[in-house]
Amino acid sequence: MIELPQNKKIILFDGVCNLCNTAVQFIIKHDKKDLFCFVALQSEIGQEIMKHIGVDIQKTDSIVLYEPGIAYYIKGEAALEIAKNLSGGMAILSIFKALPTSLTNNIYDYIAKNRYQWFGKKDSCMIPTPELKSKFL
Repeated sequence: MIELPQNKKIILFDGVCNLCNTAVQFIIKHDKKDLFCFVALQSEIGQEIMKHIGVDIQKTDSIVLYEPGIAYYIKGEAALEIAKNLSGGMAILSIFKALPTSLTNNIYDYIAKNRYQWFGKKDSCMIPTPELKSKFL
């Protein structure tokens, strides 16, 4: 296993998904505490992390939040955990954590299933700009 930053929460995302890439840009903009770093699920590092934490890439193809040595979250739970750490009033979304995980995951799955149709996809993963390179593994 590669050496992961212990002081960062790692967001694994679908690197070819336009919605996911827009979400990554949004998170970067609102990550005022510099808590997050990112890695595409399709990358070698992304695959290695998924294997390490025991999440089947065939069943979770859009977002995983991994806090090394602490926990990992998938689907709707991951999105809500990320939101609670963002500036700009995004923490208010954590009220949805009161809903059953099955409900938030069903909503998440519906959006994830349709994301390419609604938002499109890229031919390859996003290449971060030099200014953002430090945010990616």
